[in-house]
Amino acid sequence: MAIWLFLVALNLSGRLVLGAPQIPCYFIFGDSLADDGNNNNLLTLAKSNYPPYGIDFSDGATGRFTNGRTIVDIIAQLLGFDKYIPPFATARGNDTLQGVNYASGAAGIRDESGQQQGDIISLNRQLGNHLITVSRVREILGGNESAYLNKCIYTVGMGSNDYLNNYFMPNIYPTSSMYTPEQYADVLIKQYKQQLKTLYGYGARKVAVIGLGLLGCTPAEISRFGTNGSACVDKINNAAVLFNNQLQPLVNEFNSNFSDAKFTYINTFAISTTGPGTAGLISNATCCKVDKELGTCIPYETPCSNRTIYVFYDGFHPTETVNLGFAARAYNALLPSDASPYDIRNLAMI
Repeated sequence: MAIWLFLVALNLSGRLVLGAPQIPCYFIFGDSLADDGNNNNLLTLAKSNYPPYGIDFSDGATGRFTNGRTIVDIIAQLLGFDKYIPPFATARGNDTLQGVNYASGAAGIRDESGQQQGDIISLNRQLGNHLITVSRVREILGGNESAYLNKCIYTVGMGSNDYLNNYFMPNIYPTSSMYTPEQYADVLIKQYKQQLKTLYGYGARKVAVIGLGLLGCTPAEISRFGTNGSACVDKINNAAVLFNNQLQPLVNEFNSNFSDAKFTYINTFAISTTGPGTAGLISNATCCKVDKELGTCIPYETPCSNRTIYVFYDGFHPTETVNLGFAARAYNALLPSDASPYDIRNLAMI
């Protein structure tokens, strides 16, 4: 493990964070990379509330799709929170004042994405859940919720399942026969734009939009499609690039149009391919034994003994080691390409 990543891991090895949080609350919208238990009681195959998930997490298998902490768990710690942000499924009372996690495994920008796995909470539904939270915060604070909420940070990481659990499943979804990859990126960005506007309308003023990563390099997609001699599934990565290439200008547009808000773009693709990245880690195998149909860990099977040397815990999701490196660079950019125009640390300070 590179020295900088080792130091991050050392500093965040416990849950104790000294000092008050840098912001009053942190709200999280996303998919399985951020889910911390919202899918647990849904009728869905997109679940991870069983061992060997959570083998390195303080509370065991909670519904996080990794061996330990997720990226947003670590970002919350870096922001100074001494507790993880609770899932909407269980967040009640004053807990909501520090933020809520709405993320749902298999969820997408489009409502239908991921539905072949069962009930999932799409971004539109997550926004509806946030409106419920806003009303709860209003009730607790006695009507001063806007001044409170606009100091908080919001991270939104969506789009992976609109590709992996929609566009690249032509036997289930018609989107790939309806749109070229370029057209599909257009359609997704237009819908995403409206959803992010809705979030702004609900009081969000500090928003970090997380781009798509190397979707075509996940073991599950390589197993499914093959690589034709490349290292990864190029057609999937190329589609993700088309989406990202429109997402960063969208962030710039929001900053131009909404003078009272600050949006930023977290460049997952660049973080994955520049700097220390995942050099030296095993990327061509999964740490846990996976269900070949779902790409998730087979329940109760023993995973690899050294989780710190693997990129992927299951067929889609990174290990805590990789999450540590990504979260560190999203929070405090190592390179200018990591985040634009701000990293999360600077977004918090604005």
